[in-house]
Parts: sequence; structure tokens; C-alpha cells
Amino acid sequence: MPQDPAERRVTVTGPPRRTRRTPGYYRPRTEIDEQTTLGHTYVRSLMRTQLRAALTVFAVLVLLVGPLPLLFAALPDARRLEWAVLGFALYAPLVLLARWYVRRAERNERDFVRLVEDR
Repeated sequence: MPQDPAERRVTVTGPPRRTRRTPGYYRPRTEIDEQTTLGHTYVRSLMRTQLRAALTVFAVLVLLVGPLPLLFAALPDARRLEWAVLGFALYAPLVLLARWYVRRAERNERDFVRLVEDR
């Protein structure tokens, strides 16, 4: 039996305009934006990991450069040795240390973004 044109239904397909949240589902990005306690915990966790990396680099730097004044004081006639150590011998370890720190900091940030983006 043919339907009346006034009674015919039209189905519109397309992306939904609103999505319903399932109970218990949370968005870490929203928690951070709204500055809730959980968002504060996320940011504090990132800051703690970045601080840990920075303190590690600082400790290695202190162990590497700290004893040099004592070494130079023990060898008073070694001006050329001082310049060689300061100019050449420290350059490679400092570059490697800086490179390690940058990679570690970027990895920490990448892990944080992955956590926040729910990927």
C-alpha cells in the first residue's frame, strides 16, 4: 500500500553532532583544562619526571666537572693540561649529556601527550 507523502519519513545520515559519554569515562585533557585535582596530578607527574631528568644531568655534571679544580690545584705547572681538559676533553661528554637530556625530555613529553590524548 503506498504511503502518503506527508507520512513518509526521511532518514538523514551523517556524523553525530553530539556524542554521549559513557559512565566512568573521563578525558584527561578536560581534567587538565579545568584544573581539577586529577589534572593537577597529571601535570605534577610530568613536572616530576622532567625534574628527575634534570637532576640526573646535574648530578653527572657535578661529578664530571666538580673534581677538576682539585685536579688543577694538585698540578700547579700544568696550564696546557688545564686548557686541554677544559677545551677538548669536556666537550664531548657535555654534548652527549645535553643530547641525552633533550631526548629524555622529549620522550617524557611524548608519553604525557599519549596519556592525555588516550591513544
